[in-house]
Amino acid sequence: MDIKKIKTLGQLKSSGYQSRSVKEEIRQNLLQRLRSGEQCFEGIIGYEDTVIPDTERALLSRHNILFLGLRGQAKTRMARQMVNLLDEYIPIVDGSEINDDPLQPISKHARDLIARHGDETPIHWVHRSERYGEKLATPDVSVADLIGDIDPIKAANLRLSFADEEVIHYGIIPRSNRGIFVINEIPDLQARIQVSLFNILEEGDIQIRGFKLRMPLDILFVFTANPEDYTNRGSIVTPLKDRIESQILTHYPKSLEHALAITEQEAEIPEAQGKLVDISDLVRRLIEQVAFEARNNEYVDKKSGVSARLTISAFENAVSAAERRALLNKEKKTQVWVSDLVGIIPSITGKIELVYEGEQEGPFQVAMNLLDKSIRSQFVQYFPNPDTFKKRRSTGKESMKEEENPYKPVIRWFDNGHAIDLFLSLADKDKQLRLYQVDGLHALVKKYYPKANDQETALLMEFVLHGLAAYSLISKKIIDNKIEFKDLIGSMVNLGNSGMREEDFDSEDFT
Repeated sequence: MDIKKIKTLGQLKSSGYQSRSVKEEIRQNLLQRLRSGEQCFEGIIGYEDTVIPDTERALLSRHNILFLGLRGQAKTRMARQMVNLLDEYIPIVDGSEINDDPLQPISKHARDLIARHGDETPIHWVHRSERYGEKLATPDVSVADLIGDIDPIKAANLRLSFADEEVIHYGIIPRSNRGIFVINEIPDLQARIQVSLFNILEEGDIQIRGFKLRMPLDILFVFTANPEDYTNRGSIVTPLKDRIESQILTHYPKSLEHALAITEQEAEIPEAQGKLVDISDLVRRLIEQVAFEARNNEYVDKKSGVSARLTISAFENAVSAAERRALLNKEKKTQVWVSDLVGIIPSITGKIELVYEGEQEGPFQVAMNLLDKSIRSQFVQYFPNPDTFKKRRSTGKESMKEEENPYKPVIRWFDNGHAIDLFLSLADKDKQLRLYQVDGLHALVKKYYPKANDQETALLMEFVLHGLAAYSLISKKIIDNKIEFKDLIGSMVNLGNSGMREEDFDSEDFT
């Protein structure tokens, strides 16, 4: 059907066009996609076996939907992508504010226009991108915003009485007729506003300033809510919640692989920046691990959640930190070092909510602890667990032989009074020279990664130092613009000046 040729109601009738509800429209288009094996929700990673099937079942059942989950769980993105399941174009009565179906008009304007012109009533075609409405629920949202109000200027211009239905200025919900309407953070709406929504869903009528209009609006409603809202700011009134047929629980990425894919997809790295800076899989995993650590950290408020936006911002900051360093040193190529991750601290502190104990600890210290825990968790994925080489006095077991302990030469070098300072602005060549000064460090990396190139080897050498510090086998301090690695005993002697705490050290000897 060539819609460009259909310009009047008579032509629309002759074409055989049949009206259907928006929920039936979405159902039929979804069925077609499922039969053909097409993806219905593009770019939604980690929901393939959970949220997406639940959503498809709800749409096939013609249900209104509530997405319930913590911040940064793609709730709004899921709702916005439902627009792709609408027909590309639908006909409306030309000039209609509420997308009146020419075959089933509901507004006074459309009914009067058809009564006057009959089959010559002009038709306008609306693209599916225009059939989507969205509103963030805030306490100041009024019934007039959502439903409508009397427009005195309109009444004066048209010389109509306030008793005339045409003086009504429709709100965003009636204007979303024959489309999808989303309300984000629905518990934040005042209870009386929620009741007005229930009236639309249940009764199919709207009330505006004394007008009680029987307008069976045809809308797919999608609501989003954070579980925290039910206790902290408000709740969904029972009649409205009962009318929302499907409540779908969202979640954070369950695997590191899914988290990596999300960040890779969402992070915005300019082409020039990408050519200048390499970022290894190791560093990517360290960044993602920070979010996993934060979601289980005692200092972070679990009810608030830790958005995927944390790792996206952190990834961008890490690349920018390396880019800035390269520009200062006039380097044409660099990589993101583990020490560059100090630059992601602002991305962490701005994306986590702390409990009382966390506030006492301080956002910066909590963020640094999360980064150290990330290094500790990922270290054992690349090298042997240092804990296996510690004495276990409680069991009376003998320590492992020195030749079986790969970290002994490195630790002995620090125990002999040596130290290494890695300035955050250090050029790559200078950093490599300093790393090679540590006895046994290069040999350790080559033992486990013999095929690693020079760049990868240098990064792994630095990673070993951070890992040993995370396992309290050497000392690491961030002072001004440098990271200082030195022996553990010397640091403990100077504990009062180091800013570290006794609980940061392991009491067990290392052999």
